[in-house]
Amino acid sequence: MELNFVEILGYLASVLVAISLLMSSIIKLRWINLVGSLTFSIYGIIIGAAPVAAVNGFIFFVNIYFLFKIYSATEYFKLLPVPSNDVFFNEFMQFHSAEIAQLFPAFNPKRLAEAQCNLVLRNTSVAGVFIAIKQNETLEVLVDFVAPEYRDFKTGEFIYRQKAEYFKSLGFNCIQANAFGKYHESYLRKMKFTAKENSSTTFIKML
Repeated sequence: MELNFVEILGYLASVLVAISLLMSSIIKLRWINLVGSLTFSIYGIIIGAAPVAAVNGFIFFVNIYFLFKIYSATEYFKLLPVPSNDVFFNEFMQFHSAEIAQLFPAFNPKRLAEAQCNLVLRNTSVAGVFIAIKQNETLEVLVDFVAPEYRDFKTGEFIYRQKAEYFKSLGFNCIQANAFGKYHESYLRKMKFTAKENSSTTFIKML
């Protein structure tokens, strides 16, 4: 059975809405659902189904409203230094241990004793951890992990842009991080890191 354009549009809209519900990030959920609801609304107009077009048009504008609120909201961020044996820090690390190991396969927990460990607070909730070690005047990032529900780049922008002067005041002139996979590389580039000379996995950001 051949599918025509209208049927494909309807299936595409259904798939987008279904995918949006699988997102752990509220930002991704809103964006994908926005595209899905817009596609469904167009589909409803084409087939002459006013209720389908109207309801999904309403959902489309609801998504726009909440995305505007998310992007325009003023949020509180803080790097909270903690000792490596801090109970809450270790609970967070243990809870997310499988994903941390996946995203940062070179990380060795034995290095925590010599590292600078930080909880990353977002509106007083723990959004992630930032673990780094001093290598002369370079701050080497061991783990920069953010819980799935906070992955909208705001935490990274806080650490690498807003806290740049803070790191400089501690005597660092650059931050170094290793990229583990294309997604991580894309994230580092978005944070204005550049590939280190003669390396495709090590990235640096001058302060």
